[in-house]
Amino acid sequence: MAIAVGMIETLGFPAVVEAADAMVKAARVTLVGYEKIGSGRVTVIVRGDVSEVQASVGAAQESIKNRVKGGQVLSTHIIARPHENLEYVLPIRYTEAVEQFRESVSGIRSLNRP
Repeated sequence: MAIAVGMIETLGFPAVVEAADAMVKAARVTLVGYEKIGSGRVTVIVRGDVSEVQASVGAAQESIKNRVKGGQVLSTHIIARPHENLEYVLPIRYTEAVEQFRESVSGIRSLNRP
């Protein structure tokens, strides 16, 4: 299974909350974090199988467009099979706090847990 990173940048916090909710409901992805950029820009980041990440990003775009008054999608991007070095520099890795959700969507158990 090829793991991907999906990102959606929105204008406004309500839009990013809607995006995150739509992403995890629409596909088997794990929400790994968000970044506040400034000037109302917020990016939400998910990980999962490439096709699942693609579905989740599409669902988030539609959900913001149809449900958030004044919410805007500023940009989206999907990186299939990101280089492992990115995980050590950027906030895209699975953390202990989200590990339980990763297990529930992928069936993968952490190496640290029995």
